[in-house]
Amino acid sequence: MNILIQHWLDEWETDSLLSSLITLRRAVFVAEQLCPIEDEPDANDPTALHVCAVVDGTVIGCARILTADPNVAKIGRVAVSRDARKAGVGASVMRAAIEHIHHLGYRKVYLESQTHAIPFYERLGFVAYGPEFDDCNIPHRKMTLDLTDDND
Repeated sequence: MNILIQHWLDEWETDSLLSSLITLRRAVFVAEQLCPIEDEPDANDPTALHVCAVVDGTVIGCARILTADPNVAKIGRVAVSRDARKAGVGASVMRAAIEHIHHLGYRKVYLESQTHAIPFYERLGFVAYGPEFDDCNIPHRKMTLDLTDDND
């Protein structure tokens, strides 16, 4: 399994790896979780950084990094193919995303977790905060991870 961090701004409509990423997200979010197909992809995708776990040219896990805030990056659209779940793919994708965000100089990472996935993100160091809210008829909570070192 290779972990790639890719920006597709110039190849948004043509890259085959990107096509595989969208296929995965549609399988997870649209087919499994019944989210609207018009949300996959969305307007943030062309300018986002995409973290992909790739096996034999197929994306089996992914996450998206948005960096509009100068101090806080947002991870979203975390998905793992059904066949690859419980094999560490999601954790590998998340660790690569967090490491890349830290390398870029961001001080915090924020995400919106489906409530059933909160323990997964807690194992990576995220802390849930705020009330539960609905997104696509799925309960979520906000979570954050502080990337500052103790000696900063």
